[in-house]
Amino acid sequence: MDTATATATTTAADAALLVDMALGHLASAALRTAVDLRVADHLADGPLHPDELARRTGARGTHLCRVLRFLASRGVFREDDAGAFHLTPAAALLRTGVPGSQHPGIVMITDDMYRRTSGGLTETVRTGEPSFARFHGAPYFAYLESDDAAREVFDAGMAAFSAPADALVAEVYDFPATGTVVDVGGGRGGLLREILERHPGLDGVLFDREVTAGDHTLDVPSLAGRWRVEAGDFFASVPTGGDLYVLKQILHDWDDADASRILRSCRSAMAPGSRLLVIDALIPPGNDPHPGKALDLAMMTLFDSAERDTGELDALLSRAGLRRTRIVPTPSPTSIVEAVAV
Repeated sequence: MDTATATATTTAADAALLVDMALGHLASAALRTAVDLRVADHLADGPLHPDELARRTGARGTHLCRVLRFLASRGVFREDDAGAFHLTPAAALLRTGVPGSQHPGIVMITDDMYRRTSGGLTETVRTGEPSFARFHGAPYFAYLESDDAAREVFDAGMAAFSAPADALVAEVYDFPATGTVVDVGGGRGGLLREILERHPGLDGVLFDREVTAGDHTLDVPSLAGRWRVEAGDFFASVPTGGDLYVLKQILHDWDDADASRILRSCRSAMAPGSRLLVIDALIPPGNDPHPGKALDLAMMTLFDSAERDTGELDALLSRAGLRRTRIVPTPSPTSIVEAVAV
């Protein structure tokens, strides 16, 4: 291959990369279509031809086939030589009502309120202001408080997204044999439930807004007598008496000033010997892909917040009178950052 041909080939490949990225919104749209039509549920008992899927979903066979063909090229569904589509491990997570289902999470992240917000990224970069309020008339969490349907989409979606990481956190961190774990902003209690089920000597406190914590998942026979729910505002205070405080995917929702307020609330509640776990995606150095880098853009448009690197998180901890002692990686995009009071 001569130099001119090699240059043209490289240019074509780079151009194709840019076009593929520019068409990325169609991947989200295709995934949402499969979720809306519940294609994965229809394939639970075995592969089906697009015509049969169309009959069951009320769609047009040729159009549905084209969507599934595209998703199959990304590893979501698989088309066989006879033209029937099968579940893949990724597609199986789109089923409803099964352990580990990501269906509610995909519904959340492909909802119009998020898609419109992402479309305002350019203006966010220009002004430094999150685009969510510009499109929806209120800051993100205020909007959720005022819209029951949006809040339900958020709560269900976050529970779904959190579940795989919850199990990993409960498994890889060396929790103490006894004591009390306080899950600050713990949502419906998925992480706390995993921790208590795996560590029978621990008790737990689920702390969140009443509207969220009231729909918790802790009331199961195996955990009887080992947990309680407290409602409140983590900017003001958090429950005292904990041996281990947990902030899972909380700090990334807030700018540095508000994140520092949350950390100071935890610091004030911590007794000598207590530890704090911050569980978030830590942005690694370099140019390698990492899910946290995409999530960081979402945080920018929704909250004017960020996924942070190790140095940025250390600075936040220091302002609150805390010191990082170690980082425990997990097989998920999140890491466990352990800190103690200074």
